[in-house]
Amino acid sequence: MLTIDLNSDLGESFGQYIIGNDDEVLKHVTSVNVACGFHAGDPQVMEKTVEKAFNNNVAVGAHPGFPDLKGFGRRPMVVSPEEAKAYVIYQVSALNGFIQALGGKMQHVKPHGAFYNLAATDYKIARAIAEGVYAVNNDLILMGLAGGELVKAGKEVGLKTASEVFADRTYTNEGTLVSRMEKDSVIHDKNQAAAQILNIVQHGKVKAIDGTEIEIEADSICVHGDNEEAVELVKHLKKSLSEKNIAIQPLVK
Repeated sequence: MLTIDLNSDLGESFGQYIIGNDDEVLKHVTSVNVACGFHAGDPQVMEKTVEKAFNNNVAVGAHPGFPDLKGFGRRPMVVSPEEAKAYVIYQVSALNGFIQALGGKMQHVKPHGAFYNLAATDYKIARAIAEGVYAVNNDLILMGLAGGELVKAGKEVGLKTASEVFADRTYTNEGTLVSRMEKDSVIHDKNQAAAQILNIVQHGKVKAIDGTEIEIEADSICVHGDNEEAVELVKHLKKSLSEKNIAIQPLVK
């Protein structure tokens, strides 16, 4: 039987500002990536998100990003490999403190937004991120864009890795995500999202925005928690995968 992890980026509220519908999304995913305070989240949000995840038997990972609250971590930044590694160690360690305090274990690390996109194409930054994760805990799984430099760097450093694909984003013919600045970069239709994922999981292929079909590997599927249709997308994805006898489960270490 085919198996796949279903993840979502959560814990992205900050103070009085509420983003996403975490409580509902948690009922339908197998893993969550929790913001660590740089691009979103704060100490209380981090703690509550981890607690809710464990109460729902959902695996928890760290979601480190650029220090850019105003831009939600989606604006590109120029950083050195040394900075990137330090950002990862700082944020992963912070979230791990809450995880340990609540009696759990961290499953994985997945960078956020512009940090994630940079790591997918820049090997030096990808290597620095991988080394940062390894320094904190070499048993963690490093999650990155399928076919990207981060997965490659993670393997070379000695980490377990997970190739991630997206249900609610479109792809270029190079296998990268279409920029959010471009038209049709985000998928809102649940049927379109499910069709894309079934093609990836069952056939190892995805149709790029220009119509070409490219090969792709998938260990985990992401639905963004701040997508307005996140809950309906996740529910429909689970139903569609189940109908094709594809089991949904956390990443296997």
